[in-house]
Amino acid sequence: MRILLVDDHAVVRSGLKMLLQTNPEMEVVGEASEGNEGIKKALKLKPNVVVMDLSMPHGKDGLTATTELKKQMPEVNILILTMHADEEYLFRAIQGGASGCILKSAPHDELMSAIESVARGDAYLHPSAQKRLMEEYLAGVKQDGNDTYNLLSEREKEVLTLIAKGYSNKEIAEQLIISVKTVETHKSNLMEKLQLKTRPELVEYAVRKGLLGYGI
Repeated sequence: MRILLVDDHAVVRSGLKMLLQTNPEMEVVGEASEGNEGIKKALKLKPNVVVMDLSMPHGKDGLTATTELKKQMPEVNILILTMHADEEYLFRAIQGGASGCILKSAPHDELMSAIESVARGDAYLHPSAQKRLMEEYLAGVKQDGNDTYNLLSEREKEVLTLIAKGYSNKEIAEQLIISVKTVETHKSNLMEKLQLKTRPELVEYAVRKGLLGYGI
């Protein structure tokens, strides 16, 4: 593994280099103190892993450098190194092409594992970032579920509202002037589209959507 270290602290780079050199499969081919220098050295030295500090106040920061380097060198794997678990910037870095992120306070063996992971082309996130990513994913799933309401037909929306108001299938059929079997079909389609399994879940969904004039 050919590794380039980009960090504005010489002591940090020195410590990382000493650590990585204990692994015979890892070679530190270069160092840089800010983003611009990191990009230039990466293009020249052709590392397959760049360990990039996120916060570098002098010169180009790690977020900008990551995005620009991936545009010029798509094949390189970038591991973000940061002192603080600031998920907003970490996710922006990943969107910019970083393969993962790790805290500077992480144990040495975790850092080595992270570098090995991104070198293989895998992703790596430190635990707190994994938790935040999962939370955002679940929030997205929930939002997607809410958005499926727009996929319902007008008749299905009417049936959903009447179910939520407590009407039986027979009463819904009478009110909409359709057969009970048709009501049951609409109810089945509702459950499939909204990925719900029971009538109470349909009622809860309708309440959350404000179909009864109020929400929770």
